[in-house]
Amino acid sequence: MDITIYITDRKGQPHKVKVPTDMALNLMQVVQAYEIEPLGTVGICGGKLMCSSCHCYVLKDVNTPEKRDMEEATLSRLMHLKSNSRLSCQIPITVAMEGIEIALAPIV
Repeated sequence: MDITIYITDRKGQPHKVKVPTDMALNLMQVVQAYEIEPLGTVGICGGKLMCSSCHCYVLKDVNTPEKRDMEEATLSRLMHLKSNSRLSCQIPITVAMEGIEIALAPIV
């Protein structure tokens, strides 16, 4: 089954993408697959919680999983931290993510 996700890139351009839910993807991988940002600027650590290049703001939350301690620790080091900040590598693509809206945070 495919779901629709809304992503605003770092230039403010909106993107509406269809994503399969049966491939064990996360939001970071979706951004990479659709080349929403230049290659090598999102997911530098490969989703290992070692960088913040996939930092995003969840504009419309549709039941994302809670932040775990490692994600909180990585986020706590950021300059552009907001209450709705997440690492997109920590948000798996599931049917429950239908309609989620995110904006990619600025790179520092």
